[in-house]
Amino acid sequence: MSKATPLGAAAKFAAAGKQTAKKDLAMQALSYGNVYVARVAMGANDTHTIKAFLEAESYPGPSLIIAYSHCIAHGYDLVHGLQQQKLAVDSGYWPLFRYNPQLQVEGQNPFVLDSRGPKVPLSEYIYNEARYKMLTKVDPQRARHLLNLAQENVKERWKIYERMQDIFQPNGKHTEEN
Repeated sequence: MSKATPLGAAAKFAAAGKQTAKKDLAMQALSYGNVYVARVAMGANDTHTIKAFLEAESYPGPSLIIAYSHCIAHGYDLVHGLQQQKLAVDSGYWPLFRYNPQLQVEGQNPFVLDSRGPKVPLSEYIYNEARYKMLTKVDPQRARHLLNLAQENVKERWKIYERMQDIFQPNGKHTEEN
């Protein structure tokens, strides 16, 4: 089972729906402390996407931009791809942020959470996609269980991202013990 498969999605090696959360590549990269990291979704906020690309380009070190990319394997008409990206952000599944270590050197918070909190239930996003919806037909009880797990995961990850705004303080100081 791929670590990149989202919780609740059915895939080749997760036919009954993946029961664990996908890895958070952005958090892994952010943990290095010296990498510019951004998560973007053009369909949700094109201005944010452009800003992240410009910042990444000007950053004097390694940069990583993780962009939400809709795909035919998700199982919906790709003409709706940009709307699906917006739903991913609005549901809290794909929080938009930028982490620029240079800002900390300049006395500013390097972590900027650019999206607002979840506005729509996760189900409004995931059940547009066949990779989630197929399980509702085969095993509705398991689908409900995995949706509840996924919704809780979104809430918990959102709390972590909100706390990230408070953890980093200028001049390398943190508000919490490491």
